[in-house]
Amino acid sequence: MAKFKTEDLIAELKQDVQHIIEAAEHIKNSDKNKLVYQLNKEKWSVVQILEHLNAYGRYYLPAIEKAIDEDNGPRNAWFESGFWGNYFTKSMKPTNVHEIKNKMKAMKAYSFPNSLNVDTVLKEFVEQQHKLSSLLDKAKSRNLNAIRVPITITSLVKLKLGDTFRFLIAHEQRHMIQARNTLKAVGITTDKFPVILQVVPQ
Repeated sequence: MAKFKTEDLIAELKQDVQHIIEAAEHIKNSDKNKLVYQLNKEKWSVVQILEHLNAYGRYYLPAIEKAIDEDNGPRNAWFESGFWGNYFTKSMKPTNVHEIKNKMKAMKAYSFPNSLNVDTVLKEFVEQQHKLSSLLDKAKSRNLNAIRVPITITSLVKLKLGDTFRFLIAHEQRHMIQARNTLKAVGITTDKFPVILQVVPQ
């Protein structure tokens, strides 16, 4: 199972979140009309992609904060991924910055119509990323193995805090690649779109 030095894992995840914030700034400076354009009825617009991520953030960010605040245990210098946490992260995380190979169907509750306010969606998305970064800072003094966070599908399944961060950020990276590809398809320059991916350890 994947094993990480806690401070190194958090530093890497914070860097990943920073890249996502920079990518969001790139999107904010793009033509808003193109951000709501759907290539076809089966594909989401960029704003639909970001709202999908916002919906996950509305669940996971409070759940993570609650779990961290309720923990009084000692910090652990090492984090060892759980079976399901590592599996979910590896299945979600893109393997390169060009395409998403293992396509997945989003749950209906996390799919949204293309009638969203671009500014509202972008504002919330950037705020969520800064919140996620601050939660990673709080987690530096916690035991990433001992703290557990329930997943969206059922509260009966809980992931280790370290895996929750890894999965959530991999999910965001996945959809930021989708957003980057959509921007490119509608004619927006993406040469400097700052999404950098790490290879998931085996």
